[in-house]
Amino acid sequence: MMMWGYGPWSGGGSWFWSVVMMAVQVLFWVLIIWFGVSLFKKGNERTDSLSIRNDAMGILRERYARGEIDSEEFHRRKEDLTK
Repeated sequence: MMMWGYGPWSGGGSWFWSVVMMAVQVLFWVLIIWFGVSLFKKGNERTDSLSIRNDAMGILRERYARGEIDSEEFHRRKEDLTK
């Protein structure tokens, strides 16, 4: 005979499962926020490294245009920057 209102999913132990489910929800949102923040940081790091590389290439071109470095040194340094 089946008895309604008894067992782990009803009345008696439901506070435990409520706490477990609340913890799972909190963990879910913490992971979502952490993932979003890490993507934002990683995107900024890529942007920063690209802008530094572009600035260095611009300086190299300016030095070559002014005649401070010759063609051989320009190409050697350009190869170093594009690695």
